[in-house]
Amino acid sequence: MTGPGLCGVCAHARRIAGKGGSSFWLCERSRTDSRYVRYPALPVFTCPGHEPQPAADQRPEPWREDGTPRQDHEER
Repeated sequence: MTGPGLCGVCAHARRIAGKGGSSFWLCERSRTDSRYVRYPALPVFTCPGHEPQPAADQRPEPWREDGTPRQDHEER
């Protein structure tokens, strides 16, 4: 089995779990830019929109102050 390539470390990619144990990589850039494929063929070796994920200690806190999870679109 081959990994996702650049998608595995991209700030704009999200892994989607499918039924039966399969998984897909969603390119969030596809939502606003038609040049990007929603579910690209893997592995991806080159991508003009690739941005590395921030280091784990630099990622925004995924929880609100009241302890509930933030939504993807919420300001952090």
